[in-house]
Amino acid sequence: MTKILAYHVRDDEQFFIDEWANQHHIQVDSVPYELHDDTVDRAKGYDGIDYKQRSILSSRPDLYRKLHDFGIKQLSTRSAGIDSANLNWAKQNNLRVTNVPSYSPPAVAELVLTQVMQLIRHIPQFNQRLNRNDYVVNGLRSRELSELTIGIIGVGRIGGTVARIFHALGATVLGNDIASPRDDLKGILTYTSKEDLYRKSDIVTVHVYYAKQNYHLIGEEQFDLMRDTTFFINDSRGLVVNTNALLAALHEKQLAGAALDVVENETNIFNLKFDEKTPEPLYNALKELPNVLLTPHIGFFTDKAVENMVKQSLDDTLAIIEGRHSEHEILL
Repeated sequence: MTKILAYHVRDDEQFFIDEWANQHHIQVDSVPYELHDDTVDRAKGYDGIDYKQRSILSSRPDLYRKLHDFGIKQLSTRSAGIDSANLNWAKQNNLRVTNVPSYSPPAVAELVLTQVMQLIRHIPQFNQRLNRNDYVVNGLRSRELSELTIGIIGVGRIGGTVARIFHALGATVLGNDIASPRDDLKGILTYTSKEDLYRKSDIVTVHVYYAKQNYHLIGEEQFDLMRDTTFFINDSRGLVVNTNALLAALHEKQLAGAALDVVENETNIFNLKFDEKTPEPLYNALKELPNVLLTPHIGFFTDKAVENMVKQSLDDTLAIIEGRHSEHEILL
């Protein structure tokens, strides 16, 4: 029987793994720990590997050589992001890498809607007042969505879904993307330059993939272009935003507020518990601000998205094991 090892499996994923395994008559074993140098030997005797983690698999090529020596032909990640794997080392060891590029655009887009509504209605500040038994509303009057311009950096599957939601709710929507304008968004979104988008938007929301060219894509220069009434949202990858620059913009009141589902160095924080402050000073500083809304990378965390991530990654694993093609293979 074909055997697949799934690394770093959460309890909420196990049902979908079992359902897929029973349907395909494949043995899928789950382990709770991540795939690293000290756990790679667990993969010996398996035909395929399925994993989900944001931390780097290894800083050395040895892990990839071991997987190749074990007879494994692929690495399937249960996520859209592939920055945990070294694609060059994978290719050198004949390991084909797949991801789940579109597990559920509505899952992330709906989180953006949730964040926008909380920011523009000043829910974080009202909660702070309520915690002090202060029920005065003065100074926190909101604007309505139909008055606002939403600026989307990265108009892919998720960004396009964000555009449709806010257009339907009466907002003006601007977008910027390295790809050609999408015909299916005509009448919904107006493409413009990044600079124009930063200057005109009441909400700037980021939906780009992470690659070296997107490291600190948004920093001091970009925040300087935004208005002091603008809210900033990042639900893409933490490294896309310069956290020091964001903190400076917030402290200097260059921005009205921010919502972050991802942050730099988040693997040192998310899915962990702390008795006191986190080990990341910049994150601790963000937590202290009353106009910042933080969530621990939950954009993907819906029933449909988790099911799609699990089952699509396992479909890709099996396809490559059996010598078939996967349209989700990452090619260099």
